[in-house]
Amino acid sequence: MKFEELQVGMKASTSKTITEADVLLFAGVSTDCNPLHISEVAAKKGMFGTRIAHGMLVASLISAVLGTKLPGEGTVYMGQTLKFRRPVFLGNCITATVEVAELNPERHIAILNTTCTNEEGVDVIVGQATVMLK
Repeated sequence: MKFEELQVGMKASTSKTITEADVLLFAGVSTDCNPLHISEVAAKKGMFGTRIAHGMLVASLISAVLGTKLPGEGTVYMGQTLKFRRPVFLGNCITATVEVAELNPERHIAILNTTCTNEEGVDVIVGQATVMLK
């Protein structure tokens, strides 16, 4: 998508169920092997009573939307704010949504509101992304 095609209010989403394989692969790639994510025995002693997904694994779904749907191919991801509101458990279906909030035509920069929600419609991550396009 070209910058000129963007309009404030445009939205796109993607959904994914977070699996044990996702968490283990992310732990390997990121080297974040916090027992809260990979050990049920350790996680049972924690505040959530069970394993949770890495926050950045869940947030990466935002990147998927930006790079493949809105704005899509060629998007340069410049920045992201994130607020982790709720834990994501294995088996949760997460929907990442981006919405165009502001456009800067002089610099071809867009500000997008970003949200990840679980299958109950509860926000688990909220923030804003800054992207640049042709």
